[in-house]
Amino acid sequence: MPALRALSRSRHTLSGVVSQPDRPRGRGRVLEPTPVAALARELDLPLLQPEKIGDEPALAWLRERRPDLGVVVAFGQFIPKSARELPRLGMVNAHASLLPRWRGAAPIEWALDAGDAKTGVSVMRVAREMDAGEVCLARELEIGPEETGGELAERVSRLAGEALVEGVDLIASGRAEFRAQDESRVTLAPKLERGFARLDFEKPAERVLRRIRAATPRPGVDLELRRAGKRLSVLRARLGPTQNGVAPGRLQADAGKLRVACADRWLELVEVRLAGKRALPAAELLRGFRVPDGETVESAS
Repeated sequence: MPALRALSRSRHTLSGVVSQPDRPRGRGRVLEPTPVAALARELDLPLLQPEKIGDEPALAWLRERRPDLGVVVAFGQFIPKSARELPRLGMVNAHASLLPRWRGAAPIEWALDAGDAKTGVSVMRVAREMDAGEVCLARELEIGPEETGGELAERVSRLAGEALVEGVDLIASGRAEFRAQDESRVTLAPKLERGFARLDFEKPAERVLRRIRAATPRPGVDLELRRAGKRLSVLRARLGPTQNGVAPGRLQADAGKLRVACADRWLELVEVRLAGKRALPAAELLRGFRVPDGETVESAS
């Protein structure tokens, strides 16, 4: 959505917006528009919400608007050649990584999980193979040491809007230089499954912490407290002191701190949420919740 807002404020004319159809959401299963569709209506822009962008009615809608350039951000549908080649200058996409690193559906989460120091946005041609098009512009972004997937996604989204405006300016002026990606440096960022949030406390605490950051807020890290019979969501954590001889997965509550043992050191759970309750700092949770002696935890994922 920041990308659409940034383009709407640029010197370029938006001839129309294509988004996914409205879908039923919530307990009442009420039809709700995507954020992009809602913003398009707010901006009074022509809006199309096809089940398939390659169907003839959708292509006819696009032809009617005679776009010079197509711009794609996290569209979620395969775009066939008939749609890709319809705009006079083709289509470009803002991908949330420094290509060719992290091609795929979840580049932000995989970058965090890998411990990358930086990520960014690549403006590239839309091609048949996912995220494999030639790149004309890349903007870098340092990853914060405690940043979660959700927090980083917000910053990358804002950067994508800026990068797209810059990239479209270059294309419109004829100054864009598209370069092929180095196939030898490709890494993949597949769609996240629920199992991505499973923690292995037999691993070093730093590795476990990276997975927690990457999986927050989605798919979300949940732990089962075996003795208490409770489920605990971990929203934020940090490295604790070295531990020697404590079995991985052992939970410790001491002096207002909630820690779980990993292979080499304690991992401090800073912000947590018991199932059905609101999120709390661990110190506040411990004022009203007693951790049983010898409590151990395992991933609920």
